[in-house]
Amino acid sequence: MRGKKNIQLKNLELTTAGAKGVAIGRTEEGKTVLVSHAIPGDVVDVQVVKSKKNYYEANVLDFLHYSPDRVKPRCMHFGICGGCKWQNLSYEKQLEYKEKEVYDNIKRIGKIDGFLELPIYPSREQYNYRNKMEFSFSGSRWLTFEEIRSGKEIKDKEALGFHIPQQWNKVLDLKECFLQKEPSNKIRNSVKEFALEQDMEFYDFKEQKGFLRTLMIRSNSKNELLILVQFFREDERQIKKLLSFIQERFPEVKTIVYAVNPKGNDSIYDLDIRIFSGEGFLMEEIEGLKFKIGAKSFFQTNYEQAVKLYEITRDFAELKGDETVYDLYTGTGTIAQFVSKKAKSVIGVEAVPEAVIAAKENAEYNNIRNCRFYCGDMKDIFTDEFILENGHPDVIITDPPRDGMHKNVVKTILRIAPEKVVYVSCNSSTQARDLELMKEKYRVVKVQAVDMFPQTHHVESVALLKLR
Repeated sequence: MRGKKNIQLKNLELTTAGAKGVAIGRTEEGKTVLVSHAIPGDVVDVQVVKSKKNYYEANVLDFLHYSPDRVKPRCMHFGICGGCKWQNLSYEKQLEYKEKEVYDNIKRIGKIDGFLELPIYPSREQYNYRNKMEFSFSGSRWLTFEEIRSGKEIKDKEALGFHIPQQWNKVLDLKECFLQKEPSNKIRNSVKEFALEQDMEFYDFKEQKGFLRTLMIRSNSKNELLILVQFFREDERQIKKLLSFIQERFPEVKTIVYAVNPKGNDSIYDLDIRIFSGEGFLMEEIEGLKFKIGAKSFFQTNYEQAVKLYEITRDFAELKGDETVYDLYTGTGTIAQFVSKKAKSVIGVEAVPEAVIAAKENAEYNNIRNCRFYCGDMKDIFTDEFILENGHPDVIITDPPRDGMHKNVVKTILRIAPEKVVYVSCNSSTQARDLELMKEKYRVVKVQAVDMFPQTHHVESVALLKLR
């Protein structure tokens, strides 16, 4: 059936994957069709939900043939929680499509060719690779269609789990998750059970009331644990009761911290973090460097792959020991300190004040004397005075957020023209956009994709640029 408002496409073969993990097919006329909740190799009937000039967006009506690359999802919550959307796709194919996305974006968006396309670096662990998970409490959990249609009174309304995509006030009650090693599931399920036994009030997102808000579980490479619990209001007796339960039930937890958060959002960066037990932080180690990881700290969530990402970045920089290196968007200075042993000096720049404080503390702790860290908006801090004070960079390492680099940052890099730029990215489309802006002055020598997040469509990439 066809019509402006009701287009259905029959027998559509999905041949590849696109941005955000959607499967892609083409109509007989050659128009691109983006299909959610399917994988390449599936043959489907679809309903178009959005019609654009160059493409359709569509939902599956029926699967006619399943892809030979399908695998059975491991998690019982697959398809509902919104994470791990590629659990039904073989890991080999996940890697293939991630690698393809990175290199296709650089060629198509960046209009760049002739660079060395290194094979994607796979993750040794395809599950249980995350060192940080955050769960939300809710007094009104997400209900299945079967539960709603049954007409029965729902008594177990409480949830501790993940927000349903596009439904900020609905939380999936998580029974299992395979993203973090045990005892992550045991802690989450035990905390929920204890809270219910003690009649503790789960948070109400609409009314903005309740007691229990969020649970964070962090671990380091030694599987030592930090627990953070957010409470909506002060209640010393109840707070102590819950945190004492965690401490006694899970002696492997190294430190427990908490925060009281009466705001409308769960962000912790402006909250006072209080220590209940332990030191309030974990220590992580990379190549003998030690980093203090607290509740607010940014640290890559896949430790093994983070180490590999840093190694690739350092290798691409080809440091000999006499270079001045600028590390833009340095965060807590992990990459800066990682490359410092092979550089004369490293200048880290970061906009988040807490991250800069942590970077300076970590450098002091590691007895690194050739790193300096500055706080400021990247587009504003690059001045002639700043460069005069810190030295002209021989190499720039840049690791911007998903939006990529601000155009003023790109202009400054082009103006000061370091010999090499190593561009680390979590979004190859914005990376490709920035590379195109730089291609008159720089040639892309090689690119390496790194799989940081198996079972998802996300991929990191590192590009080496050299002055023409």
